[in-house]
This record gives sequence, C-alpha cells and structure tokens, in this order.
Amino acid sequence: MWRSSFSALVSRRSEANQRGKMNDADVSKQIEQMVRFILQEAEEKANEISISAEEEFNIEKLQLVEAEKKKIRQEYERKEKQVEIRKKIEYSMQLNASRIKVLQSQDDLVSSMKEAAAKELLGVSHHHISNVIHHDHSYKHLLKDLIVQSLLRLKEPAVLLRCRKEDHHLVESVLESAKEEYASKESVHPPNIVVDANVYLPPAPSHHNAHGLHCSGGVALASIDGKIVCENTLDARLEVAFRKKLPEVILTSITSVNDIETRFKIFSMM
Repeated sequence: MWRSSFSALVSRRSEANQRGKMNDADVSKQIEQMVRFILQEAEEKANEISISAEEEFNIEKLQLVEAEKKKIRQEYERKEKQVEIRKKIEYSMQLNASRIKVLQSQDDLVSSMKEAAAKELLGVSHHHISNVIHHDHSYKHLLKDLIVQSLLRLKEPAVLLRCRKEDHHLVESVLESAKEEYASKESVHPPNIVVDANVYLPPAPSHHNAHGLHCSGGVALASIDGKIVCENTLDARLEVAFRKKLPEVILTSITSVNDIETRFKIFSMM
C-alpha cells in the first residue's frame, strides 16, 4: 500500500516538475506525506506481526497447558489405580486371614469333638472289664451287632474276622448268635467265620502308645481271599460319622461367629 502511495507521490512530483511549477514548499510537503505513509505502513506491519506472534504464543501456551493437564490426569489415574489395587490386596489379605482363623477354629472344634467321642467309645469298650461282675453286656451286644452288620455287607459264605486281643473271648461268645441272626435275615446258611488268632487289631490307646496304632474296639471282617474288607471298628465308624456330620459342624461354627461382616465373607468364599 505504501509503495503505491509513494509511487503516486513520485508521479505527481514528476508531473509538477515537468510543468515547472513546483517550489520548495511543495517538495517538503510531498516528502512529509511520503514519510507519514511509510511510518503508517510500518506501524500496520508491526501490528500484524505482533498480533500474529501473540496468537501463535497463545496457541502454543494452550497446547502446553493441555499437555500438562493430561500428564497430571494420567498421573492421578495411575496413583488412583495403585490405591485401588492396594485396597483390594489388603481386603483379600484380611479376608484370607479371617477365613484361615475360622477354618482353624473349625479344625480345633472338630478335633476336640472327635477326641471327646473317641474317649467315650474307649469307655464303652473298657466298661465291660470293670463291670464284668455286674454282668454288663452292652459292649458284648455291640460286638454282635457289628459282626452281623459286617456280614450283611460282605454277603460271603466264609469270612475272616479280626478283633483286639482283649476282645477275643467276647467275640467268640457272640459268634454263633451273630451267624444265626445273619442267616435268618438273609435266609441263607450260617456263614463260616474264622477268628484270626495270629493277627489282632491294635490295642486300645494308652499313655504308652498315644501316637501309635490303636483301636478303641469293634471288628474287621474280610473275605477269605482278602479282596473284600469291611472295617467295622469303633474308630472307623467314628470317622464315617464325622465325615457325614462335618458340613453341619462347619455351619455351626460359622453361625457362631459374632462378626456379621466376617461371617458373610466366609460364606462368600465357600
């Protein structure tokens, strides 16, 4: 723009010179106009450059701000995830600790119940010795019932019977009645029962063999070839009874927990 104005001034000056009418005042006036045009054009150009630079600066500043905001958000999300993971780990550890504590309590409860029941069973098998004068035949009748039950399970014409050495005479005393009862129930001939006098079941538990093999009483019957065995000892029956009742024992121990939240956690992990 200033170039066109400058050209116009030069053109007018040339025309004036040609006419021979331009004086010094006119020349000064035209020069001042040319200077003003040049300065105005320079100011406009400077303003354009300044505005453009400011716009570019604002854009770059905005981009930097957004980039930093994004970094902050990402860092916050990362730390938030770490906190969440840590909370889950702590929750899982607490839950496992509660579960282990309850399971240990269940195991202790079952063990104490089994121990108490085993002592009672041992008392049953020992009762006949201390009360033989009073003709207490409860264990004797129990042995007979166990033999009959074993025969009904085996359904063999000939079997081998093993018992504790201290029960040998009691077994012999009920053998015939047990065979007759089995034969009557099954409508068969009485089976041949051989009492093993060489190999006995382990003796009753005592302070001397508290951790060794022991048997609280009962019998074990097997087919003559030994392929079929029916262990009907008091210890085996106690184990079977506890396996059947174990879910009830566990449920009872869980419902006895006072902490409702802990109880819910245990149920959710079963």
